[in-house]
Amino acid sequence: MAKVRKILLIDDDRLQQRLVLQYVQNFRTGPFELEEATTYEDGLKKLLSGKYAACLLDYRLNDRDGLTLLREARIAECHTPVIFLTADENEDVDIAAMEAGAADYLVKSGLTPRLLERSLRYALKLSETLSQLRLLAQRDALTGLHNRREFQRILEEEWDRSVRFKRPFTLVMIDIDHFKKVNDVYGHQIGDEVLRHVASLLAGQVRNVDRVARYGGEEFVLLMVETDRKGGIESMQRLGLLLAETPCYVQKTDLTLPVTLSAGVATSLSDAGSASELVAAADKALYAAKAGGRNQIVATNGEVFQYKVT
Repeated sequence: MAKVRKILLIDDDRLQQRLVLQYVQNFRTGPFELEEATTYEDGLKKLLSGKYAACLLDYRLNDRDGLTLLREARIAECHTPVIFLTADENEDVDIAAMEAGAADYLVKSGLTPRLLERSLRYALKLSETLSQLRLLAQRDALTGLHNRREFQRILEEEWDRSVRFKRPFTLVMIDIDHFKKVNDVYGHQIGDEVLRHVASLLAGQVRNVDRVARYGGEEFVLLMVETDRKGGIESMQRLGLLLAETPCYVQKTDLTLPVTLSAGVATSLSDAGSASELVAAADKALYAAKAGGRNQIVATNGEVFQYKVT
């Protein structure tokens, strides 16, 4: 059975609500379920909830207008497709609606079940395509982790939050030891398997609130929110121990490769004065870990930690 998709109608006209409900119930595709909001505030709250496949938005909402609501939703990074409904055939309103981010613009006087259904199908398809493009822009194609660009955006946001609330977070720069040798000896396809193995382990073991990204090549970065230096080091020690216990097994070649990591740890508020300085501090500590023999963790204060807990 097909999943019911919820459609939000934001309109203060009860007659129009009943008419749109009748149209939706007569759609040939679906199934759809219509929910209503009659005020600007309730409509915006429901739209930002992320529960709806699409939204039908009236231009006039008492003394407020739908254009302002749509702009607020887009500023809040709401990606739900919105179809604008209006009694006004003014071309300026049409253009303003599309510029504000509407997927389509329909005049109420010419509205029919077929026209509304076609517009809705188009909006949903467009939303799916844009969602896929956003995913491609944010994710590393090989590992599925956040890419460097998306990580930088997350880092800046977390830095601002950390400074505002005086709460630390820890950044760990991670490098796969002797990865070039893996590529040289076994080939790049096996190297890709090692990268996916490490990425899967990192992503599978951190908390939901933490973020893991592929920073470039064989280098990863881990951002642990609400975590001080001690907590970050202990978490990285656990990850290193788990990796030692689960070497990379490549089934198609029946090859098992042990993998170790070098890591540099830096903490906001105490180790840097900006997000970029924090990355530089963690990267410097990572370099020290590699220069000091690899397979270890180095903090910004120069302390060295092994993965084997004694």
